[in-house]
Amino acid sequence: MRFLVYDRLLGFGDDYWIEDDHGTKVFLVDGKALRLRDTWELKDTQGRVLVDIHQKMLALRDTMVLQRGGEPLATIRRKRLSLLRNHYRVSLADGNELDVSGKVLDREFAVEYDGELLAVISRRWLTVRDTYGVEVVREDADPALLIAVAVCVIHLAEKEREA
Repeated sequence: MRFLVYDRLLGFGDDYWIEDDHGTKVFLVDGKALRLRDTWELKDTQGRVLVDIHQKMLALRDTMVLQRGGEPLATIRRKRLSLLRNHYRVSLADGNELDVSGKVLDREFAVEYDGELLAVISRRWLTVRDTYGVEVVREDADPALLIAVAVCVIHLAEKEREA
């Protein structure tokens, strides 16, 4: 499964569609304006919230939190010692972890679980400016979760670059 995400996605207060590789709208990112923290909702085409995404307010390191149905789904933060490449840890609510590594600001990175590739995020396949692809490699993976992880990791990397 391949999805197209527009880089403008990280604007606050705006809504953006994520399309599949056939151009069909699949997910809506609903940016919430006028909030104290960075907040989005990832919705399906019927408007149901699949993943609530927000920045954790009180944390030593920038942290993004994912929830599904009001329940914790995952926490995302940069690994402490990652000098050459961007490395992020996604701590899932069930105790498992995903590893995100690569050139996040260039939109060239991967999401792995226990050394197995789940998704590849890349601009290489695309000719559309300001767009990157999220290719979900495993059929049993949760596309909404992986797209939310990609959005959070890019947001955290860009905030770090601005600091």
